Amino acid sequence: MKKLGFGLMRLPLLDKADQASVDVEQVKKMVDYFIERGFTYFDTAWMYCGFHSENAAKEALVDRYPRDKFTLATKLHSGFVNCLEDRDKVFNEQRAKTGAEYFDYYLLHGISESSYGKYEEFDCFNWLREKKEQGLVKHMGFSFHDNGELLDRILTEHPEMEFVQLQINYLDWESPWIQSRKCYETAKKHGVPVIVMEPVKGGTLAALPRQAEELFKGYAPDMSVSSWAVRFAASLDNVMMVLSGMSSMEQVEDNVGYMEDFRPFNEEETDLVRKAADIINEATAVPCTGCSYCTDGCPAKIAIPQYFSLYNEDMREAADKGWTANVTNYRQLTAKFGRAGDCMACGQCESMCPQHLPIIEHLKAVSEHYDK
Repeated sequence: MKKLGFGLMRLPLLDKADQASVDVEQVKKMVDYFIERGFTYFDTAWMYCGFHSENAAKEALVDRYPRDKFTLATKLHSGFVNCLEDRDKVFNEQRAKTGAEYFDYYLLHGISESSYGKYEEFDCFNWLREKKEQGLVKHMGFSFHDNGELLDRILTEHPEMEFVQLQINYLDWESPWIQSRKCYETAKKHGVPVIVMEPVKGGTLAALPRQAEELFKGYAPDMSVSSWAVRFAASLDNVMMVLSGMSSMEQVEDNVGYMEDFRPFNEEETDLVRKAADIINEATAVPCTGCSYCTDGCPAKIAIPQYFSLYNEDMREAADKGWTANVTNYRQLTAKFGRAGDCMACGQCESMCPQHLPIIEHLKAVSEHYDK
């Protein structure tokens, strides 16, 4: 397989306020372009796109291509497993939603300290092994959002796992929260291949501060700034696949363009992304990736990722600029969603956040900025 995978998490929408309104006709065109150029890997999950990503995979991919022309991955999330029967209930519905007879890669989704015990309680590792023995899963693994010590423990206790999916990008490489480098090195120590998620950090590494963008453009004027993020991850030893969540044909064309004949980083390019990371970290108020895990179940129905995106944009503006267009954008969002100031501090969002962000405190800052 070529080393670029199509992440079906941030698909184009007919209504930007409705994550379930996937523009399937546009996705079909994107899938066709991707496959025509020799790429085969597609990654979805039970809860992506308001629980409609797997349906979109069926319409745009499975129903339109022979099964041996694509590689399909999906996941079981602990939030939807509360008894032994729930495992098969979700799995069987995933087969129906995708129309796939089997899954090439199947993952226990988003393992962390808070969810590992639940996967063990309901014997999900053995359950997944049984699915492989039945021919319903070709390769079994898990995605992971926690520290290197926990990853080492899981890989030691479950050597049967054939791969691990990690958040790896040059911005989080030395992050004390995400621990991209430490987790990558742990997987490599165990000899477990790595699939990379969030290489562009939810779009953060596609729209850089001017100084960071100039670093890259000065070296390679024709390369997109996001290409540096994907190539950084793909250049690492033991990385078998890099997923990129694509929401437009332009993003597909760009990714395919530089990954079709992939060229790994040289030493100078590695040094440039380290310098860019320092610049970006200084300019980012809230390191949110926009995954939207935090919004499902929010009692105040707060559009958390959207508010953080607006806030980050404003924090990069000059301090004395005053009003920005994002004030209006925020008001428009609050017509449909709760205000940042409506946060009840219940903590549901923080328990779901793969980035381990102090969301409640960040919402207070957003509210101070916009609600007043």
